[in-house]
Formats: sequence, structure tokens, C-alpha cells
Amino acid sequence: MRFLMFLMLSSGIALLPGQEPIEPAERLRRAAAAFEAGDMPTAIEHYRAFLAEFTEAAEIRSNLGAALVANGQIEEGIREYRLALKYLPNNPRVRMNLALAYYKTGRPEEAARELEPLVAQQPLDPKPALLLADCLILAGKPEAAAKLLEPLAEEYPRDRAIAYALGIAWLRANDEDRAQRMLDRILRDGATAESEFLFGQLEYRRQNLLKAAEHLARAVELNPKLPGAHSLYGQVLRSNGRLDEAAEQFRLELEINPFEPVANIELAMLRKQEGQLEEALKHLARALQVRPTDPGVLLQRASIYATQGRLELARQELESLVKAYPHFAEAHAALATVYYRLKRTADGDRAREAARRARLAGQAQPASAAAAPAPKPAAAKPAAAGRKK
Repeated sequence: MRFLMFLMLSSGIALLPGQEPIEPAERLRRAAAAFEAGDMPTAIEHYRAFLAEFTEAAEIRSNLGAALVANGQIEEGIREYRLALKYLPNNPRVRMNLALAYYKTGRPEEAARELEPLVAQQPLDPKPALLLADCLILAGKPEAAAKLLEPLAEEYPRDRAIAYALGIAWLRANDEDRAQRMLDRILRDGATAESEFLFGQLEYRRQNLLKAAEHLARAVELNPKLPGAHSLYGQVLRSNGRLDEAAEQFRLELEINPFEPVANIELAMLRKQEGQLEEALKHLARALQVRPTDPGVLLQRASIYATQGRLELARQELESLVKAYPHFAEAHAALATVYYRLKRTADGDRAREAARRARLAGQAQPASAAAAPAPKPAAAKPAAAGRKK
């Protein structure tokens, strides 16, 4: 009885007068029932009380992780999954859950590290492969995603999800011909939200904004939860000067995935123009969680710091940026402005000269050669584009 009393107290659950201790099997039954009913706080309470005694029960710890994630306590859930993997390092369900938790918090590269061994163990299992492909695309590696999905497309020629994911990967890898073949495969069974989204992407790449808007409007109508569709539709609307409608599409995208980078970047730019600088910084922070080294996003964050008068913070950001990307002319120019505001005239002159040289070097190089040393950051175009108020 003393041990049970200690167990209840150590897990934060005190026995009330006349209350009987709960047997471990009953506690698990109650936890499972609460989880099924959507009562995550109760499920968490029972799982934690059980694990206070049976610390190495890895499956139960994984269940606790799932309850925590479902309750919005994702970081705590991640910790429980990692503890579970110490005892069950080869358990695919626990590893998949951990990957999903990373994915939900906008960390595709960490999710990919967990998914890679699952795909290696089960190369023809679509579920981990599709999620890994999405992570690779988010991390800016569409060619790797396409390579991963090609064997699956051959193994499952009528699987629309695989064809759709492969079409997205080829589009992002600038291979429109292969993307069109996947689109034709999807269309065999009639138009869908996915096919309309792919059509919209193709038209957007061809700068046919009216047709792109028609396809994307249809895509979000057919499936309002289709990842990426609202984001691209917002970009098309923004390009057509329909800023309020664009902002709404970006907001809808972030309801589906709060860490979708393009929607966060675009909303940050809109909020920046409206003077809502702290709100803009929140969106940039989320974008950087997915793309931590994106030079355009880092430039925009430094620009907001400078606008806020946080000049030392802007200087540090920009100095790191030009060190990592020495041919990034816009970053040198922004750094020059910050130096001048800090009364560091000589440093400002040097940065301005570096910007001039970087622009000349970019003009002298062919596009393919210039792309590597002088990145075209995701946020540079939105920042430069003239938006009508």
C-alpha cells in the first residue's frame, strides 16, 4: 500500500480519502478509452501514472507521445517518442510517429532522418515513402524525391497519390514533360483536386495567370484541405493585384499546415507592408523552421530588424548572410545601409562596393552559372514586387 501511495504521489495524482488505487491494467484500459473519446488530458494522466512504475514500457510511452501530440504538446510528445525508441529502436510505428511529429512542427529534414531507415526496410511501402518525398520537396530536394518515388510509380501504376506526388516532384525539379505524364495518368479517372492543382502549377510556371487561377480555384473548391493549393492560389492572386483575396488564401493554407514556408513568407511580406512588423517576424520564424538557411527569408528578417531600429541585430544577421552568400548583392546593399545608420561610414562604403561587384558578377555570368554563387532567395521576389494598396 505504501508503494502504491508513493506511485500515485510521484505521478502527481493524489489519492482522495476512500479512493482505491487503480490497477495497472485498468489504468491502461482507461487511458485507451480516454484516447478513443478524444479526452487527451485524461489519457495523458493515466499513461504517465502507468509509466511512473513501468518506465521501460516503450509501447505505452509511444502511446503517451501520441496523446501529447494530439493535445498540442508536440515537443513533449517528441521526447516520449525518442525515449520509446531507446527501448524499441527498430519499431516502425514509433519511428513513423516521431517523423510525423517532426513534420507537423515544420522540421522536414529531421523527419526525413527518421523516415530514411523505414523506407530502407520497406522500400515499396507507399506511406513512409510518400511522407519522405514530401519532406525532401519541402527541404528543396525535389530530384531526390522523384528518384525515391519512381520505383513506387512503376510498382503501383494506378495509385493516384504516388502519381500526384511524383508529378509535384518533377514540377519542382523543372521537368514539365515528366510532370505532364503523371498528370495524364491521374486524369485517366477524371479531373480531381490533385489534377487541377497540377494544371494550375503548370500554367503558373508558364506565366498564364488567368488559366492558373481557374485551375487553382477549382482545386481548392474540390478539396479545401489539399496541401499547397491555397498557397499557390494566393501567389497567383497576389500577382494579379488581388491582395486581400491572396492574404485569405495564405491564411487558409496555414490552417492546414502552420509551417508551410511559401504562405508564411508571402504573409510576412504583406504584413510588413501594412506595418505589422511583429506579425511579419512570426511568419518568417515559421518559414525559417522549414528553411533555416533560406537567404531571402534571412534578408527579410534583417530588413524588419532595421526598420524597427534594432540595428545591431540587423547588422549581425546581414554580416552572417554575406559571409555565407558573398555574391548576394541585395544583402551587401542592405548591410551598407545598416552600417551608414550606425555611423560606420567606411564599412558602409566597403559593403556598397561589394554590392556593386556582386551585381556586375551576376550580370556577367550565364543564368546557370550565376544560380549557385548568387542565390535567388524565396523572399527576394515578393519583397521587390510592386504591390498596390
